[in-house]
Amino acid sequence: MTAYLIGIDGGGTSCRAAVAGSNGNILARAQAGPANILSDPDTALDNIASATRAAFYAAGINARSIASARAVLGVAGNNVGEAVHYVKNRLPFAEADIESDGLIALQGALGDKDGAVAILGTGTIYISRHCDTVTYTGGWGFTVGDLGSGARIGHALLQESLLAYDGIHVMSAMTASVLAEFKNDPRNIVEFARQAKPGAFGRYAPRVFEHIKQGDAVAARLLKEAAVSVDEALDRLVARGTQRICLLGGLGPLYSSWIAARHQSLLVTPEGDALSGAVALAVSRFGPLKAIE
Repeated sequence: MTAYLIGIDGGGTSCRAAVAGSNGNILARAQAGPANILSDPDTALDNIASATRAAFYAAGINARSIASARAVLGVAGNNVGEAVHYVKNRLPFAEADIESDGLIALQGALGDKDGAVAILGTGTIYISRHCDTVTYTGGWGFTVGDLGSGARIGHALLQESLLAYDGIHVMSAMTASVLAEFKNDPRNIVEFARQAKPGAFGRYAPRVFEHIKQGDAVAARLLKEAAVSVDEALDRLVARGTQRICLLGGLGPLYSSWIAARHQSLLVTPEGDALSGAVALAVSRFGPLKAIE
């Protein structure tokens, strides 16, 4: 029976799996539900297994081969030992390493090269590699961090809408659209914000980018302020020696023309995605594997 390699990209929205030969050539990919090992490890395990079985099915490989496979999983919460221990002991693979979702994103984007990735989505985190040393910057969460993130931009938009309602700041088409959504009652915004999670705030970030295209001056100001935070983090990476940067995440491509020119000159196109990065790490850890009789 051939021993296969598996890459897993597990997130709070979905879990993606790829099955590859011992040389790292990806044979098939598949997707299942969320795989948050911190908040719901048992569901995460179920979806890791489901995505893996679906990938094996798509590749035409008998699912019994999963038991002899070696895997690298990239997930949030990999630094919480109790969660990692619980999940690792229940995985259906012969061997597995659990790494951060940021590390597999770095590997997928840059391969073995030095450089950094800025993951700009609902939250923000920066991962850099220099001479095999990997450093994490940011990623402290919405309450005390995640500057420049979708959640922060959405939160700023709601604040700006209240300032416009009070006449402290000028009303724009964008802030007027937010107020209209809340029936022009600021109390509804306050109640929403009181209970909102980062993802709920983040759903308002695309509105800022949409109104920028329409020439909304308030939208442009909010994004310029957010870009300053991203530039500050990138300055820190460059000071450590970073000369190659990939912007990833849902907001990554949107930020490319808003960050400072000194950073735009360092931008490179990602070589691959996080899932291919997980497979590449599996090759380096476990491959090339010989057939298991």
